Amino acid sequence: MTHANDVRHWMRPGTLQLQSLPPLSLYIHLPWCLKKCPYCDFNSHEWSATAAEGEGMPEQRYLDALRADLEASLPLIWGRTVHSVFIGGGTPSLFSPEAIDRLLGDVRARLRLDADAEITLEANPGTFEKDRFRAFRQAGVTRLSIGVQSFNDAHLKALGRVHDRAQALAAVEEAAQAFDTFNLDLMYALPGQTLADLETDVRTALAFSPPHLSVYHLTLEPNTYFAKYPPKLPPEDEAWAMLDRITELTAEAGLQRYEVSAYAREGHRCAHNLNYWQFGDYLGIGAGAHGKLSFAHRVARPVRVREPRLYMERALAGDAVASAEEVKRAELPFEFMLNALRLREGFELQRFMDRTGLPLSSIEPALQQGLQKDLIERDASRVWPTERGFDFLSDLQALFLP
Repeated sequence: MTHANDVRHWMRPGTLQLQSLPPLSLYIHLPWCLKKCPYCDFNSHEWSATAAEGEGMPEQRYLDALRADLEASLPLIWGRTVHSVFIGGGTPSLFSPEAIDRLLGDVRARLRLDADAEITLEANPGTFEKDRFRAFRQAGVTRLSIGVQSFNDAHLKALGRVHDRAQALAAVEEAAQAFDTFNLDLMYALPGQTLADLETDVRTALAFSPPHLSVYHLTLEPNTYFAKYPPKLPPEDEAWAMLDRITELTAEAGLQRYEVSAYAREGHRCAHNLNYWQFGDYLGIGAGAHGKLSFAHRVARPVRVREPRLYMERALAGDAVASAEEVKRAELPFEFMLNALRLREGFELQRFMDRTGLPLSSIEPALQQGLQKDLIERDASRVWPTERGFDFLSDLQALFLP
């Protein structure tokens, strides 16, 4: 795809009219894990499988590739400020604090990064020794997101996680000491999980007073081990009861559910994810990373080469982008709603026009249907999902399909 980083191609005239460009974030994908989890459909690779005999992870070469990838992308985002950075994976905490320090230095040297930019690193229990989190903090990470999933040994085993309860507790303790803001990931509706089990997990998490909690329903994604060998999951009515319980317990602890799966204390919402949900822009670098970039007359979605070894080779040759599609005009309303309607407070009508370059008339019929079905409410300036709309989110989003 020769157009990928050709700014003239993206800047040429077109039918959309974006009056201004949305805020920009940077996503960096570090693709390695100790072991692939049976439910995971992310682009992650067991590093032992990538490494030759006796070789560690190719840390330096991968950092060189990321730097080259970023440099090749600069013309597309020239002069724009970056408000947040998210280092995801894989298990980024497998990279040494020195590597993360170098990575953030490379980013700062090439991008205009907000002075108080939120910089998140995903970390997993069982990949760190004492003081590692503190070292990440010193490298410039401001927010840690810990993939705990559960504090129950039997459930962790069923999920194929490499850590146990004791390691999970130690990791959260360490994060709470090293970071003012951190997130815990939990999953519910796990194989063999009861409502009482779930309650214990949530109470254990809340005992650390986390500023942010993300809670996901375990789903069986295609092309995963679990899709092929499905475990027995709790019945649907029980899963609903679990979600109700999560919402009650988090509210009692002073966390507000501001997005379908996200709960936060005042001042601790995730800026990076908010930018996704508000249909902001993000440059995605690293193996298999996706991006979304707006120009005056179009919105592009570049995707990087997926396989880590090939990615490194191609990025170092200045050619890391596997494909870069333009979002079709007819698909923009759905793409916008897929994100915006996940937020409890919904979206401003003006923001829809600013981010898509489309008139309100393009969504008026779908909004009318949403109102009739009691899935949304609106006033003069904004639209937000009702309780029912929040519960039946995919039905609500589907109203905006082309």
